[in-house]
Amino acid sequence: MTIKIQTLILTLVVAVTSKSTRADVTITPDVVYGHKLGLAMTCDVFTPTENANGAAVLFMVSGGWFSNWTPPEQSQSLFRALTDKGFTVFAVRHGSSPKFGIAEAVSDVRRSVRFIRMNAEKFKIDPDRIGVYGMSAGGHLSLMLGTASDDGDPNAKDPVDKVSDRVNAVVAYVAPTDLRIMAKDAPDRLPAYARFPALDIDAKTAEPDSPLLHVTSDDAPTLLLAGDKDDLVPVEHSRNIQAAFEKANVKSQLIEFKGAGHGFQGEDARKSTAEMVAWFVTHLTADAAK
Repeated sequence: MTIKIQTLILTLVVAVTSKSTRADVTITPDVVYGHKLGLAMTCDVFTPTENANGAAVLFMVSGGWFSNWTPPEQSQSLFRALTDKGFTVFAVRHGSSPKFGIAEAVSDVRRSVRFIRMNAEKFKIDPDRIGVYGMSAGGHLSLMLGTASDDGDPNAKDPVDKVSDRVNAVVAYVAPTDLRIMAKDAPDRLPAYARFPALDIDAKTAEPDSPLLHVTSDDAPTLLLAGDKDDLVPVEHSRNIQAAFEKANVKSQLIEFKGAGHGFQGEDARKSTAEMVAWFVTHLTADAAK
């Protein structure tokens, strides 16, 4: 999964760097949003220097629930399509498999939302206009934030934990939505999943971190992007959660890419990027909220 995610990201970089108009961006690297086991959990912040629209979009840096570090100057072009539209982008890293499991990754990204919202004034963003997106495992984490977040614990000792981790819009690329069918005891488990330590879980353990099981009417507006020939995360993952969204009257859309696998190339990459940006413009910008 990790190699395929790297390929997906590279194709998306090609898609977003083809634009002729560029906005200057200020990069704030390695912002610490928490600690565990004596180590810092960090994100990089990409802030437009002109025409910022006040909305934030978090990118889940995750493939196979492994979160890799890249110098932000090298990853900046991945976010150009968003920063050129005025969005402030946060590239969020989480504790990686195999040291940390999926539940811990979910907990990490929850904290990142709480921290960013608590520091909204510092980042010059609106705490009520926060979106999230990711690819594959990153898409799964995005959906967990969209379907299973909370308003914070007013009795928490840590001020960050008092803040809501709800998001206001989600875009999920080729995302797993039901981890139970990927678990080691699933009867029809795909052999490829044995390569991913994060999926060394049973179906019962997988339930709390399966977005499909958390869909309710108050979920964030969600765009699903999937290839109908994906042999790693079959398109049924997206179709099933889209059906659940429709039943719960959640604003959502599924765009399937004919013949595409676990990642998009060429025109599919350009279209998926355009659809992602348009979704956030529709649901996060001030004009859209009027």
